[in-house]
Amino acid sequence: MSYRSAAIHNFRQWNPVILPVAVVLILFSGCASHAPVYDRETALENFTRLGYSIQAGAFSDLNNAVRLTESLQATGLDAYYFVHTSGLYKVRFGNFPTYKKAFLQAQTLNRQHIIAEYYIVSPDESAAGKRKTLGETYLRNQLVKTSRSFIGIPYRWGGTSASKGFDCSGLTMAVYHLNGLNLPRTSKEQSCSGIAIRKYQLKKGDLVFFATTGSRRVSHVGIYIGRNQFIHAPGRGKNIRMESLANGYYLKRYAGARTYIR
Repeated sequence: MSYRSAAIHNFRQWNPVILPVAVVLILFSGCASHAPVYDRETALENFTRLGYSIQAGAFSDLNNAVRLTESLQATGLDAYYFVHTSGLYKVRFGNFPTYKKAFLQAQTLNRQHIIAEYYIVSPDESAAGKRKTLGETYLRNQLVKTSRSFIGIPYRWGGTSASKGFDCSGLTMAVYHLNGLNLPRTSKEQSCSGIAIRKYQLKKGDLVFFATTGSRRVSHVGIYIGRNQFIHAPGRGKNIRMESLANGYYLKRYAGARTYIR
């Protein structure tokens, strides 16, 4: 049996169209970074479409998805979990240049009993993969749709492990990855990649940065969704929510914005 047919056999019952409702990303790094600099010369050299990724697990219990994510991160993989439209928690990870490389990695993890059933996610299935035919507006609207699916999810963590959590830059990376865009993992990388833009240039799906610790250093990031609003993970013990850029707290601490879509 070929690697492609074997993967299809392993995932015969799964729907290949992935429409995330809510996602929680678990990262190793915090939100602190330098503030973005407004320089139109900044290139998008570190920002590309995501390659093939692996999706595994289908859990009704969030804790099971957390444990799988921990196991994957222990192998050095950037893994995150999200709630599928079915209501089940699923886990996704990886950025592989070819289907075969993704398949071989999945098979290795399967033999190690880290994952069971899995599905290889093609970049063509994503919003970024459909951009050529459906346009930039479609891609930006999908980024907003995905970020809206986070609203109400508790920000339960905030540390450097799966048991302690993901951070604000993890939320932004997850939104982009689920839509087929390879946003860097940390807020420092996010604030140094893409193209710096002014507030009046913001479009749906761009990122907004804030300095919330009393210094000029960026310590927070959110996803702009239009109409002067953004979605973010505000902190441990709080739910992911929507805020206004006109809110006095965030207005005073606004530290710039970046776009990653040409």
